[in-house]
Amino acid sequence: MRWPRQLMSLLFVLTLLAGPPIVLLSLIGAPIQGWPTPAQAREWVQNPLTEQNLTAALTIAAWLVWLLLAYTVTIRVLTRLSATVSWLRRMPLPTPWQATAGGIAGVAVLGVSSHAIAAPPPPSTQPVAAGTLGDADNPTPSDGDVLADEGISVAGGWLPRETAEQVSAAAALVWLRRRRSYRPRPPGPPSREDTDLAPLPPTVAAVQAALADSTPPPREPGAVSAGSSLLDRPTVSGAFRRAGVGLTGLGAQDAARGLLVTSLLAGRHHPAASVVVTRPVLAGLLGPTADTLARRLPGLAVIDNLRQAAGFFSGDHPGRGLGGRDQAQRDTQEGTGPPRPTLIVDEASATDNAETLAGLAPASAAVAVLGRWPAGQTWQVDPSGRTHHQDGSGLAGPRMCVLTQVTATDLLSVIAHPDPAPPELGTSGPSHDLASAGRSPQWEATAQDHPVRSGNDTRRLQLRVLGEPTLLLDGHPVEIRRTAALQVLVFLAAHPDGADTRQLTDAIWPGLPRRSLTGRLYTTLSDLRATIRSTGGSTLIEHTDDRYRLDPTGVTVDLWAFHHAVRDATTAVATDATTWKAVIDAYPGDLAARRTWPWLDPIREATRRHVIDAHAVLASASPDAREALAWLQAGIRIDPYNADLHTRAVSALIALGDHDAADHLRKDHARRLAAAGILPTDTALTTATPTDQPAIPTR
Repeated sequence: MRWPRQLMSLLFVLTLLAGPPIVLLSLIGAPIQGWPTPAQAREWVQNPLTEQNLTAALTIAAWLVWLLLAYTVTIRVLTRLSATVSWLRRMPLPTPWQATAGGIAGVAVLGVSSHAIAAPPPPSTQPVAAGTLGDADNPTPSDGDVLADEGISVAGGWLPRETAEQVSAAAALVWLRRRRSYRPRPPGPPSREDTDLAPLPPTVAAVQAALADSTPPPREPGAVSAGSSLLDRPTVSGAFRRAGVGLTGLGAQDAARGLLVTSLLAGRHHPAASVVVTRPVLAGLLGPTADTLARRLPGLAVIDNLRQAAGFFSGDHPGRGLGGRDQAQRDTQEGTGPPRPTLIVDEASATDNAETLAGLAPASAAVAVLGRWPAGQTWQVDPSGRTHHQDGSGLAGPRMCVLTQVTATDLLSVIAHPDPAPPELGTSGPSHDLASAGRSPQWEATAQDHPVRSGNDTRRLQLRVLGEPTLLLDGHPVEIRRTAALQVLVFLAAHPDGADTRQLTDAIWPGLPRRSLTGRLYTTLSDLRATIRSTGGSTLIEHTDDRYRLDPTGVTVDLWAFHHAVRDATTAVATDATTWKAVIDAYPGDLAARRTWPWLDPIREATRRHVIDAHAVLASASPDAREALAWLQAGIRIDPYNADLHTRAVSALIALGDHDAADHLRKDHARRLAAAGILPTDTALTTATPTDQPAIPTR
């Protein structure tokens, strides 16, 4: 407690201020008792070192020391008062709505029973790194990241918030496409290395983590973000208020990469090209990967010269769709149709083809020139993305998205088409360095090291991570105050062999400097241990040789029991439906359901696939057609996006003669995919017949 020390300090200062004057006045009297007479002055000059004179000199010196002390204390008090007054003037007073919300929150807190120890509610699941969110020059510390009101700072760049949300939505779509494309395989051991379970690049994870821990900043009515269109269209090209703009300065290349990524993200749902770029410029922006990405990126058109650009934007070019330039102009005016494409060229091409650009820019495209553009305005871009007009006015322009080459390539991976010859989905690929891919070499537990809970198990702690993550002590929920602590528990449950400091910090706080996270991890673990000790629990986390792991002798984990059931089913000598039903019964819900931690996706999907395999093998082994259909429908409830399960169910319904139900199931799946932003593969479903589906062999 600080107040006893502060009280003692105050008493000591008051004693120093009041004590010396009281002692001097009581023992010696006033320091000056009138002015000396001429006789006293002559006597002092003739004999200055008398006892009386020395006493008077010492008294005056004591008073001077006291005056110096009093002056110092007075100055400190006035300085503190001045700072307090300034702080009070700057302190924002709550608005009526804020005051009302605060009062309601206070009543809710005081009204909760002090005996309740339920786990905290899950965070918002909005599609929104761990990076930094907001203005990098004015950070405000928070529990997870650095927040501000403009965008997100990640290692290697800065993104407007709209662009970051587009990245997060595209990343979520990648996993939905993988779920749709997975084909159940003959069940195997719990540890699986499906080639399509590779995690997304670290930059994408950083964007996701920052958005997941934040809320959208308030925006004034009618305000336009630097990363959004003047027509509220999701494209940065709307920031160009004139025909085009030239980009110069240290951040020009990074800003051009930001334009490339932002425009491709904004136009990914439209068939027309959203970015047109000359081949030399693209090579300079993306480096050695330029040619490969150019073939895989939808919406990107690469041209050799601006004469090709003139033909591209004409009405007869297939990339422009129906209506051509006139339709594009009408769509721009009405705010409908695809966003205007962004044309990115270098300064030499722009100078040599000034008339061509002048004809393209007003209605067909937003033009960005890497260099000075005499025919239009030129912005000087600094490395942070801030722009200034170079017309002599010195006015600041909008802040642009800036990305390094590696960061831009990482972000483009979430919208790029798969490689031309990808490996078959749902099969194990060759062994590779999983640590370099962002996940630890082993996900699942071994049955002998982590036995399941038995009836006479004396362990008091239970960790449930399938469904809503919850820590139980003697059957009662334990409140985990920190979200990061809950992440640590789920991460260690998914990695029973443990994880070191680097793996934990990279997973929980992706994108942030590792040197600043070690202390945060220690604080999180210390708070978690204190929570367990305060509730009388046993040891939960072991720490040996810089590796953290859950103590299998002190805690039971439902995920370990699930993998134990999978192992029993896949190693059984004889085929037994009971073992596969045990796998399904051990799966109450998705791993850490409703949580949006980026590191979860590969492990969550791998766990879900075990259950899908179990439903598929039970359906294939069932001699009764309706029972097989019931298993397929149960599998669809586990993963409503999987196309193979829907195809099998449609085939089963057709075989049973229920064509209306088959048609309804097919349309429902198509609607669900469309709502998620995925174009359904209609041919796979409309042509399904009972003989089209390969059977999953049983043991």
